[in-house]
Amino acid sequence: MPGNHNEIERRLWDAADELRANSKLKAAEYSVPVLGLIFLRFADHKFSQAEKELANKGTQRRFVNKTDYQARGVMYLPPDARFSHLLKLPEGADTGKAINEAMKAIEADNEDLKDVLPKTYNRMENSTLVELLKTMSSIPMDIEGDAFGKIYEYFLGKFALSEGQKGGEFFTPTSLVKLIVEVIEPYHGRIFDPACGSGGMFVQSARFVENHKKNPGAEIMAYGQERVAETIRLCKMNLAVHGLSGDIRQANTYYEDIQRSVGKFDFVMANPPFNVDKVDKERVKDDPRFPLGMPKADNGNYLWIEIFYSALNAQGRAGFVMANSAADARGTEMEIRRKLIESGAVDVMISIGSNFFYTVTLPCTLWFFDRGKAAPTRGAKDTEGRASPARTKDSVLFIDARQTFTQVDRAHREFTEEQIQFLANIVRAYREEPLAAFIDAETKKHFPKGKYKDVPGLCKVATVKEIEAQGWSLNPGRYVGVTERAADDFDFKERLEELNEELETLNAEARELEERIAENVAQLLE
Repeated sequence: MPGNHNEIERRLWDAADELRANSKLKAAEYSVPVLGLIFLRFADHKFSQAEKELANKGTQRRFVNKTDYQARGVMYLPPDARFSHLLKLPEGADTGKAINEAMKAIEADNEDLKDVLPKTYNRMENSTLVELLKTMSSIPMDIEGDAFGKIYEYFLGKFALSEGQKGGEFFTPTSLVKLIVEVIEPYHGRIFDPACGSGGMFVQSARFVENHKKNPGAEIMAYGQERVAETIRLCKMNLAVHGLSGDIRQANTYYEDIQRSVGKFDFVMANPPFNVDKVDKERVKDDPRFPLGMPKADNGNYLWIEIFYSALNAQGRAGFVMANSAADARGTEMEIRRKLIESGAVDVMISIGSNFFYTVTLPCTLWFFDRGKAAPTRGAKDTEGRASPARTKDSVLFIDARQTFTQVDRAHREFTEEQIQFLANIVRAYREEPLAAFIDAETKKHFPKGKYKDVPGLCKVATVKEIEAQGWSLNPGRYVGVTERAADDFDFKERLEELNEELETLNAEARELEERIAENVAQLLE
């Protein structure tokens, strides 16, 4: 059965999408109820398994009850909330009302899900709901592993794609999240995402722990903040369907620190909104989450960067997605960046090509902090016997991954599992850690002995002095150099987007210089 997971996901999606096409509902109206039914089918699957195990535990003196299920980490389902009950409703029954009542009953018996489950099924046509229930009931009961979680995740991604800009607010492409997880290595501890969306960072962290033969429930704890109430519901269902628990709260992270985050977390992961303007900095000027200063630019990027940095404990690691322009921003933002670099916290920077996101085509950069970065170590040797640059407090690894991708369709790209491991292996070699158990072809080509070396056009370890000489830029393209590319490998659209991004950065610098000149002239004339 495990080998059929992808086929099951596609079949379920095709069936559900066909039903939506034949209904009067928009994708945004359809997504949450469908995800709710996947959740209900998952809960019923777990309950049925526990029911069989507990069948012989009851005695004449004591019957199996709700606490027996909850002791096994299983949500208790009252009879009217069972999937089989909903499937057997007589023709003409109000299916929407019945599903709403089932969701309310589950919430009443499971405190963690209070006000989380969708209860808008009465807005959908009876015929659509009946067919949806039949579709979800086709998920095999002997399905193995994290199959329900993968189905939920697959549907989240598909809905994000169909909802356009709104979808991008709650879903980060899975391959980017996987790469972040492989680099920060959240084996054990508290994980914080202050812009947590539907919880993808937590889910992939749990999968990472499972892949290393540990129990995520015992090893990691998820803490999140999210502004939109409906997205919090998606996140809590996502955690539940993956068998995870978390402390997810509603808040506007710019102004509220409900999790009291400063110095608290082992890991921070996030994909915050880029280039947000009109944040009221007066409201947060004395907030301890901004220890490196308040940026003057009308742009929220560096507020997020400081929130991530300040939330880490002394050994903490962070990985997050950021607009390319932040790596070269000038003025007060450059001063904040300089302090970050000089603190030794900046560990790895990875440039990502365009078209990885569902809502924007622009490229982005992955930033990685490590506040416990190791002291200088004895450098490894490369294949020619030369000393490789060791990872130190004063070094930053730059990786240009813009030419690493797999084309999904005309407008979208992703990383394959091999590509994720290749990029993560560069980081592991730099940290002098063991490489992945499976060594991909690219790793063998560039790092045949598993030892780090600079590769022109791909990766470069730079010192703080080299970074200072580049105006404190954290743009990997400034350091890794270039490799020769075949003429027919030139992508005009991608290159134009890169040039446009660079132009925006230069225009921002020009505006700041104009303001500075005007201030200086005004002072001279006083």
